Amino acid sequence: MPQIDISPDQIVYFTWGFATLNATIAFTWVVMAILVLLVWLATRSLSVGPSMSRRQNFFEMLVTFMRSQIREITGQDPDRYLPFIGSLFIFISVSNLLEVVPGYHAPTGSINTTAALALVVFFAVPIFGIAEQGLVGYLKQYAQPTPLMLPFTIIGELSRTLALAVRLFGNVMSGSLVVAVLVAIIPIFVPIVMEALGLLIGQVQAYIFAVLATVYIGAATRKDGETGNPVTETNPEVNNG
Repeated sequence: MPQIDISPDQIVYFTWGFATLNATIAFTWVVMAILVLLVWLATRSLSVGPSMSRRQNFFEMLVTFMRSQIREITGQDPDRYLPFIGSLFIFISVSNLLEVVPGYHAPTGSINTTAALALVVFFAVPIFGIAEQGLVGYLKQYAQPTPLMLPFTIIGELSRTLALAVRLFGNVMSGSLVVAVLVAIIPIFVPIVMEALGLLIGQVQAYIFAVLATVYIGAATRKDGETGNPVTETNPEVNNG
């Protein structure tokens, strides 16, 4: 059986001194270039009314869907969070969707990429929270309902960041690994089915990651006395595991 690379970090294209270009870095830039191209194509000829192109219709439907999901989860104006949440979702979604391209390795199959995305969420949560509630109002959440909860709240913040990174990495990596093994053993029909299933799981994981980020931000920005959607009142790790 041929060697199977578990992570795109193991695939090195170029090394010069301390600098290393591996598949994770290379395909991260490929995904970013594709996203820039898609944005340019989507916005170069915008129109209003029945003359809208199918391309514009698709992107407007996508934006409308994301706005409705953010509003439903946070109970707040979605426009302030849409650029951040939408960027996370689209980057992960496109990264996973390109798995159908031969020779491509999803950067989300690297723990470095998923850890970076989780850290972005980790720092975005207090930024949005402080912007909405002020520094004192946000920090008060860490000591509710009693100051004795402070260390547990901090541990919870760190553990959910780790969970975000490991969940996305584990699902993408395991899906690619299973397909690679099946291609080596049964190189006809089963790998195609598993590839399609892997694409579906990749999109689900992109959605779950974006939803969890939205839940965390919604909880951080909710002021005292506000009631949120029931989704934010339960453990998202259980509901979306």
